Amino acid sequence: MLVEKNVALQPYNSFHIVARAQALVRVTDEADVRSVLADPLWGRQPKFVLGGGSNIVLTGDVEPLVLKMEIDGMRVVGEDARYIRVEAGAGVPWHDFVCWTLAQGLPGLENMALIPGTVGAAPVQNIGAYGVELQDRFWELDAIDLQSGEVFTLNAAQCAFGYRDSVFKHAGGPGRMGLKDRAAILRVRFALPKDWKPVLGYADLERKMAEHGCTAPTAQQLFDWVCAVRRAKLPDPAVIGNAGSFFKNPTVSPEQCADIIAREPKLVHYKLDNGQFKLAAGWLIDACGWKGKSMGQAGVYEKQALVLVNRGPGVNGEGATGGEVMTLAKAIQTSVYERFGILLEPEPVVV
Repeated sequence: MLVEKNVALQPYNSFHIVARAQALVRVTDEADVRSVLADPLWGRQPKFVLGGGSNIVLTGDVEPLVLKMEIDGMRVVGEDARYIRVEAGAGVPWHDFVCWTLAQGLPGLENMALIPGTVGAAPVQNIGAYGVELQDRFWELDAIDLQSGEVFTLNAAQCAFGYRDSVFKHAGGPGRMGLKDRAAILRVRFALPKDWKPVLGYADLERKMAEHGCTAPTAQQLFDWVCAVRRAKLPDPAVIGNAGSFFKNPTVSPEQCADIIAREPKLVHYKLDNGQFKLAAGWLIDACGWKGKSMGQAGVYEKQALVLVNRGPGVNGEGATGGEVMTLAKAIQTSVYERFGILLEPEPVVV
């Protein structure tokens, strides 16, 4: 077990915020975690699990021992009459995994192409895009207890998936189960449908169908369309520091939705199966005039108001601080609440 000291975390968070880890261990298999837990010094230290760093805002140096998850590997693990099951290590970049499944002729994840981060972090956030969420394709995962070193398996129900939510985002306590800071995901398995059908219905994809004169795209075509749409609307974290969508799309009652539409007829909204409505957070932010604005070196992306960016010099130099990002986020929350009566909830984890 190699413990690295005073490690720069700027390359390991997609916002490119300058921060350091007092100590860091690279985890390539579960034995690395057990070695940490058995160590008389490091075993007692608080732990911070770091995947691709694509959904965090660092507001200072990280004092807990950082477990940098770098478990590799992708494979087919089984099938039944309806599904083919595949597995990937926690350290595999998510987009690489999506590409690999398509190369194997296994569709089902194409709507989630180009989402940054790692496979191990994907269940924590229950990532999703263009009508597909991770929970729709999830089978089970293996995780390791950060106190006992025991490996355990969770199915979808045990992961308690919600909108950008899971059991891994909540601390445990009396009467409730939570695995935040108590477990690290090692491997994730997915069930990809043999009877695959494209998931469409979003305006961006409808435009692509019209543009190409195609109403029944293949998985590869859908993948290409999603990549093209995302690249046109979202900044590349390798070029402009960001954490993707910064706020969750809020859900409101039919009465709330109708009230806002009466004042704002152009409100972008979607009806959900339960009768409620999901509002486009990016539209709300844009309507409040935030697109392109900055506070310090943190700004709102010019092409998509849902994305906050680091306007600093990039990955090799200092730019926005975590404090500047959160000051901007809070100002946006206040503005949207005062105009629409809706409190936006951030997606990233603030560390």
